[in-house]
Amino acid sequence: MSDATGDAGTAAERATLRRVRRWLWVFVVCLVLSGLTAFPLESETRWLADLAAGPGAPVTDRFPVLLEWIEKVRDAVAETNARYPFLAYGTDWLAFAHLVIAAAFLGPLKDPVRNVWVIRWAVLACAGIIPLALVCGPLRGIPPYWSLVDMSFGVVGVVPLLIVLRALRPLVERAESRPAPAVG
Repeated sequence: MSDATGDAGTAAERATLRRVRRWLWVFVVCLVLSGLTAFPLESETRWLADLAAGPGAPVTDRFPVLLEWIEKVRDAVAETNARYPFLAYGTDWLAFAHLVIAAAFLGPLKDPVRNVWVIRWAVLACAGIIPLALVCGPLRGIPPYWSLVDMSFGVVGVVPLLIVLRALRPLVERAESRPAPAVG
């Protein structure tokens, strides 16, 4: 292989890694935002209900059952927080889990090829959202249309991860085919 070809391969690899890191940052930022929004749940459900019931709310005008659900959730969160504030600790842990998962991506951001297993694990986690929503949603009285919203997090979340895995495939295969360095 000539130096020119090697340099092009190196430049192509650097470009691929830049693209991979951009997609990983998208995923991490979404995880962090999703986690942070689990803390102020009462305020957010109140804002959502106000927005859904306010002027210019075409979705809830056409789907009043959606407005009823949003208001029911708002009232339940407010009542639960007033009577049993310790239950909100569960959503605090949910928020914390999102932040910890985001932190797990520091390895792939630094070296996506070596840490490809984290990305593969995240794909499995995104896939796991679907059976969780399908099983636990009905058990907890979640309307089917809201379970679809929950499942969309897994479907949307997996997109950047699959883009990353596809881009990394040649780099990972090349790294796996190299002989391991001698120890000693």
